[in-house]
Amino acid sequence: MLKTTVFEQLKKAMREKDTLSKGVLTLLKSALDLAEKEKGAALSTEEETAIVNREIKQTNQALEGAQKAQRDDLIKQEEAKLVLLKSFLPKQLSEDEIIALLTEAGVTKGMNMGEAMKIAKPLLAGKTDGGTMSKVVKSLI
Repeated sequence: MLKTTVFEQLKKAMREKDTLSKGVLTLLKSALDLAEKEKGAALSTEEETAIVNREIKQTNQALEGAQKAQRDDLIKQEEAKLVLLKSFLPKQLSEDEIIALLTEAGVTKGMNMGEAMKIAKPLLAGKTDGGTMSKVVKSLI
């Protein structure tokens, strides 16, 4: 379960006085706890992965803002956060692997984007980010 892994790493970061990791892990643990409380039951692996992906997306947005402002200190901090958050995701598929999976699942040329994404989303949930998924689907249809 992801929540216990996050909690163990949080304790380790606190012992080592690693403030960056402690902050990221605290946010992630809070998001997981809140989602679990709202659901009223333990989260599935897909739901946990979705929460990690949401945190990664927010960190990417913060990174873009730091890059536009040319703040090197913030850029390094956000990149370190991304590395830590991505360590909680399952192995991400390459574009070639995604193409092979989607072709096998029946995504073909001439299909509309909505139909193709209905096939792709459940198939690739947690295995790739939405931007890559969308780009590969567009290239196939």
